[in-house]
Amino acid sequence: MTDSKNTATLTVHGKEYELPVHSPTAGPDVVDIRKLYGQAGVFTYDPGFTSTASCDSTITYIDGEKGELLHRGYPIDQLAEKSHFLEVCYLLLYGELPAAKDLEQFETTITRHTMLHEQMQYFYRGFRRDAHPMAIMVGVVGAMSAFYHDSTDISDPRQREVASHRLIAKMPTIAAWAYKYHTGQPFVYPRNDLDYASNFLRMCFSVPAEEYEVNPILSRAMDRIFTLHADHEQNASTSTVRLASSSGANPFACIAAGIACLWGPAHGGANQACLEMLEEIGSVDRIPEYIARAKDKNDPFRLMGFGHRVYKNFDPRAKVMKQSADEVLDLLGVENNPKLQVAKELEKEALQDPYFAEKKLFPNVDFYSGIILEAMGFPTSMFTPIFALSRTVGWVSQWKEMIADPQNKIGRPRQLYLGETLRDYVDIENR
Repeated sequence: MTDSKNTATLTVHGKEYELPVHSPTAGPDVVDIRKLYGQAGVFTYDPGFTSTASCDSTITYIDGEKGELLHRGYPIDQLAEKSHFLEVCYLLLYGELPAAKDLEQFETTITRHTMLHEQMQYFYRGFRRDAHPMAIMVGVVGAMSAFYHDSTDISDPRQREVASHRLIAKMPTIAAWAYKYHTGQPFVYPRNDLDYASNFLRMCFSVPAEEYEVNPILSRAMDRIFTLHADHEQNASTSTVRLASSSGANPFACIAAGIACLWGPAHGGANQACLEMLEEIGSVDRIPEYIARAKDKNDPFRLMGFGHRVYKNFDPRAKVMKQSADEVLDLLGVENNPKLQVAKELEKEALQDPYFAEKKLFPNVDFYSGIILEAMGFPTSMFTPIFALSRTVGWVSQWKEMIADPQNKIGRPRQLYLGETLRDYVDIENR
C-alpha cells in the first residue's frame, strides 16, 4: 500500500475531518477511515462490505470492468494455459514463479504429505452414508487439528509452513474419500508416482477390483479447474478465513470455516445450480422457451452460469475453461447425456443472441466447469467440494499473509443499531 498526500474531507455534524487516501498499485484509491470513530464518534455503514477494503494484500487483483484476474501480477489465462496447479500454488504462497529445482522440491513435499492419518478413517465412518460430501469436508478439515498437533501454533513460522503444505496436499484425499464414503466404495490411497490432478481422479474413480488409467485430457482439464479456482481476492469464504484467523484460531479451523462459507449456494454452488438448470430445461427443443423466459423481466427465471457479479464484461477464466470443456466433450461425447446436449446448444444459442451480448451475459467459469465435472462422472454434490479443494491454496495464502501482517488485529465489524433503547425489566406477573 502506497501512502498518498491526498486526503478526503468528511463533514460530520458541521465539523470537517481529514482522512488519508491511499493509492494502490492497481485499482481505485482507498479512503482510510480507521481513526474516524475516535475522531468523529461515527461509523461508516456498508452492508456486504462492497465499498470497504478489509485488508491490504499482494496476492490477487481483479478488475471486473476489464475482465482481468491477476495472481501476483500474472494473468490467469496465461497461468492456466502455460502453467499447472502446483506451480500456481507456489506462486500464490511465495510470491514468485519457482525455479525448476524449487518447483521440484515443492512438488515432492506436497506429494509426500497426501496421506491422511489412518485413524481419520474412523472419523469418516461416524457420518451417515447419505451425508453430503461438504458436510464431511467441514468436519474432517476441522478435525485435522486433533490429528496434527505439531502444526497448530500460528506464532511458529515453521508450523505455519507445515500446516500450509498439509492442507494443500491432503485436501484431494479428503475430498476423494468424502466421495467414496458417499458412494459406499472403499477408500483409495494416494500414489506418489501421479501428479496432483491425476491422483485425485484415481482416488475418486478407481476400485480395488481393477487398475485405473488416468486419461491425460481429463487430468489436464481437472488441473485447469483447480488452477482457475485457486484464488479470487477477498470473496466471502476468503474473508471468512481471514476473520476466523484474526482471532488466532488454528489453520485447520480457519480453512474449515472457509469451506462452510463456500457451501452456501450464493457462493460455491453456482456450477451445481447451472447443472440443475440444464436438467430443468431437459431437452434441446425447450431451449428457445427458456431463453425467452430469461429475457422476460417479469419472469424470475435466470440463466445460471451466464454473467458474473464481479466481472462486468467477461470472465477471463471462461475462455480457458471452454477449451477444456470442448476437449472433454470431444473425448467422452454427449450423445447419451441430455444435460450436456442442452449445455452445448444453450451455449451456442446464447452466444448468437444479441440480447445476451448487449447485457454482457457471457458463459462464465461455473458454466463450463459444471459441464466438465458432469461429463467426467461427478455427481453435483461433489462440485462444491472440488471448488473447496481448488480454493484451499488461496485461503492458505491469504491466511499466511494475514498472520505475518504487523497490522493484524481481531476482526470486529460495527453495526447500525435499530433495536429498543434502554428499558426496565418488567416482572412476569405485570406483563
